[in-house]
Amino acid sequence: MAHDQELHDHDRGLSHDLPTLLSRRRALTLLGGAGLAAALAGCGITGADDSAGGSPTASSAAGTATDGTEIPEETAGPYPGDGSSGVNVLTESGIVRSDITSSFGSATGVAQGVPLTIKLKVLDTGNGSAGLQGAAVYLWHCDRDGRYSLYSEGITQENYLRGVQETGSDGSVQFTSIYPAAYSGRWPHIHFEVYPSLDAATTASGKLRTSQLALPEAPCKLVYATEGYSQSLQNMAQTSLDTDNVFSDGYSLQLATVTGTVADGMTATLNVPV
Repeated sequence: MAHDQELHDHDRGLSHDLPTLLSRRRALTLLGGAGLAAALAGCGITGADDSAGGSPTASSAAGTATDGTEIPEETAGPYPGDGSSGVNVLTESGIVRSDITSSFGSATGVAQGVPLTIKLKVLDTGNGSAGLQGAAVYLWHCDRDGRYSLYSEGITQENYLRGVQETGSDGSVQFTSIYPAAYSGRWPHIHFEVYPSLDAATTASGKLRTSQLALPEAPCKLVYATEGYSQSLQNMAQTSLDTDNVFSDGYSLQLATVTGTVADGMTATLNVPV
């Protein structure tokens, strides 16, 4: 489950890294002093029950900014499926869907794992952080074994755990999925891209933002204690949000709130200011 290629994507020199780093540093600077302290303090994780099947919750200031601060721009990694690195799944019929647990088209695979509902709310920072209606979100992540459909050995013919949704009147989208693994070298995360419209998303054009959602530690530990996730516990122990090569320079706007139980499924919620 090692993803050396994705790690190398973050080691392509100053010319590649500097624009992203500057963008993120500007976002942190805008939070400033007490605002930054408050945001970081809001990243605390609490668990009502630390046993598997309990009701963990994670509270954070993730995505709650209303001062015009945009969510940080991040790499899409080596497995985006948006045409920038090989295959383009965005132009395929069936990609617009809310339930991304199964493949579509001629593929028939189904991703196994603890159920996860992902709720994102796209905010328009140019309009007082009001919900951005009519935008589109393309979301993807790895499976329980840390593999990415379309790219990883054994599932190159599958396209599960990828989908596009149009935002509603309040800027919200929702995906039904499974909890992703923690693979070697990365903190548990979910990738997404924001487009100005559904037409733009399904033609992979005019992208507004590429970013990543971070999952809190407490619910991850509960999920990874269940069958099929054992390697994730070992992998997660080798890194942290503060050392992860994406989140280490600040994650206050990217740390999702996660609620629910292993038995009934988890829900990850994040505001996405663009």
